Amino acid sequence: MPIKRDAETIAGYKDAICEAIACGDSLAKVLRKKGMPGYSTVIRWLRDDEDFRVDYARAREAQADADADKIGDIVDRVLAGKLDPQAARAAIDALKWTAGKRQPKKYGDKLDLDINGRVQIERVEVKFVGDGE
Repeated sequence: MPIKRDAETIAGYKDAICEAIACGDSLAKVLRKKGMPGYSTVIRWLRDDEDFRVDYARAREAQADADADKIGDIVDRVLAGKLDPQAARAAIDALKWTAGKRQPKKYGDKLDLDINGRVQIERVEVKFVGDGE
């Protein structure tokens, strides 16, 4: 049976979820904290509450910036000899990928299109073939 919560409590949960995600936590990590609502509850809120859906989307975009910041922290730990470079590479690749998916214009792969070619049509010939030919 679902737990009944008042609107103020629910709003507090929604704010806490968005804030934690914007700071780089996963939704699963946020919801593991004691007293937080279940995953299906959050999905229902996302489906039913337009304001929460907008706030959540903004938090996910901000999460890309947090992912990018984590990359710098990982590099510092490698340079200090506190983290294996191969493990760091795997973590950095994952963070780059997620940041690129969350904010493709800012962190996504850049396509370098060099279009210098010219197309010139010299002649177009159209021949209609009828029954008699």
